[in-house]
Amino acid sequence: MLKVVADDKIPFLEGVLEPYAFVKYLPGSKITHEVVKEADALLIRTRTKCTPELLEGSSVKFIGTATIGFDHIDTRYCEKKKIRWVNAPGCNSFSVQQYMCAALLKMAQDFRFRLREKTIGIIGVGNVGSKVEKFARLMGMNVLLNDPPRERREGPENFHDLDTVLKQSDIITLHVPLQVVGEDATWHLIDELTAKKIKKGAWLINTSRGEVADTHVLHQLLDSGRIIGAVIDVWENEPDIDISLMNKAFIATPHIAGYSTDGKANGTSMVVRSLAEFFGLPLKDWYPEKLPPPQNPVIEINCSSKHIEDVIREAIFHTYDITGDDFRLRFSPADFEKHRGNYPVRREFQAYKVKLSGSTPEIHKILTDLRFQVL
Repeated sequence: MLKVVADDKIPFLEGVLEPYAFVKYLPGSKITHEVVKEADALLIRTRTKCTPELLEGSSVKFIGTATIGFDHIDTRYCEKKKIRWVNAPGCNSFSVQQYMCAALLKMAQDFRFRLREKTIGIIGVGNVGSKVEKFARLMGMNVLLNDPPRERREGPENFHDLDTVLKQSDIITLHVPLQVVGEDATWHLIDELTAKKIKKGAWLINTSRGEVADTHVLHQLLDSGRIIGAVIDVWENEPDIDISLMNKAFIATPHIAGYSTDGKANGTSMVVRSLAEFFGLPLKDWYPEKLPPPQNPVIEINCSSKHIEDVIREAIFHTYDITGDDFRLRFSPADFEKHRGNYPVRREFQAYKVKLSGSTPEIHKILTDLRFQVL
């Protein structure tokens, strides 16, 4: 019988493979060499490091990570050993878009500016960055894009070099994969050299990987006032995060930007389908049968005399309370992994119906383009 070792925090997975396989569920950090020695497949998240130390001498033939990132998998080793590995690209991109919408609107609210007055620099314009771009354009922001791999493929017309983005952006947001070497290396992309190019008084947001921004440099940027504030969801040395940096951040969250219930369901579905295809199981179209509904699925907004941005803020804040995630981390940073493992239900925009009164076609279009069900 097929033997699978799975991270016990992968949602909606329990019971799915059991008719076809023996499944052992463990916390990601407890998936060891001894545990995987006789496994045929691993279903993991970012906390399980798939290195030669874990895999050497095992019978593992397939690794599926229910995450966008795959820097925790030694892909070269896997390819050399003919171990098939898959990730879940784009699975939680709408979730990160939701997080970014909430963060940007919270910044604008607390610091009394309108998003349309600002230039946003998006570094990394893949599945996530392109959705952030869409929201920024819907809100009337000036958008600068930096993505060297896309620029090489598509030409330079829609892109700017990193220096230009850093020097001209009021808000800089990072949406790159972690890559340590090569021409597109992103490890410590924000370092002492690039930090000097950041526009004074800018904002910095990181929802990609903690190692993309040097922690020491982030301290310098905030202490010197070079940046006015930071939104940090990802940290170097997770889960042992820099508490002092957390205290300086405007918003600090425990690597949950992509943790919507919808995003998790997508990630689980993608790896289950890939595993089913690889081993010939009848689950190639599997998706969780029913996602838990949002607590308050109907949003009623009177738009009369309200600025468009305030209407959009009201709708988005109804779906996601980013300040709650911030509060929980600050209250108990030592429970970083518990905050992730026990994350509450967060549904994306398409799970909500919006009833508008006194609305305009523009408001209707923005909410529809963000996938709300506008009644």
